Amino acid sequence: MYSKRSGLVLGFHGCDEQVAHAIILGKEKLLPSKNDDDWLGYGIYFWDNSPSRALEYATYLSKRPGLKNSITKPTVLGAVIDLGNCLDLLDYENLSHVKNAYELIYGNYEDDNLSIPINSPLQNGDDLILRRLDCAVIEGVHRIRNDENSPSFDSVRGVCWEGDELYPNAGFREKDHIQICIRNHDCIKGYFLPTVDKYSIVI
Repeated sequence: MYSKRSGLVLGFHGCDEQVAHAIILGKEKLLPSKNDDDWLGYGIYFWDNSPSRALEYATYLSKRPGLKNSITKPTVLGAVIDLGNCLDLLDYENLSHVKNAYELIYGNYEDDNLSIPINSPLQNGDDLILRRLDCAVIEGVHRIRNDENSPSFDSVRGVCWEGDELYPNAGFREKDHIQICIRNHDCIKGYFLPTVDKYSIVI
């Protein structure tokens, strides 16, 4: 009943200036990510109401040469989003879907004598950045919905604790954030450029 979110939200996507330029002009569309370590499953990722985090991430990617979609000039692209039927992992009721999917997937891997995917950190890190297990589980949720002929989830929303503690014994970290993964492109109602100069580009 309450999985259909009311109202619109603002999402922010970090990308290269040329990509943002092309999308604003309608020449390109954002494509869904389908990496096996995408923590909210396959889809188009946005930072929930955080242009600064989107810019920080795009800047981080620009310093990693050799990526498939390289970033030369980090830029923020804003989107007006209707989350639709949302698998919101901040909603306690939805967590049971995830747990049930894990139990089913775990059983399938055991039956086939396969090792279940794991979440793991990057080199020299502690945060579980490579979320292969979580990706498999979230995709499992979607498959179960499909098998049961239940309404598909249009989006997934979750909170991630990441980075160093803000202070000793803190429950807050430097890069804590909420992300949105859009599976149904119709949820994206339009794109815009943030008005704050440090996030914007000139068309």
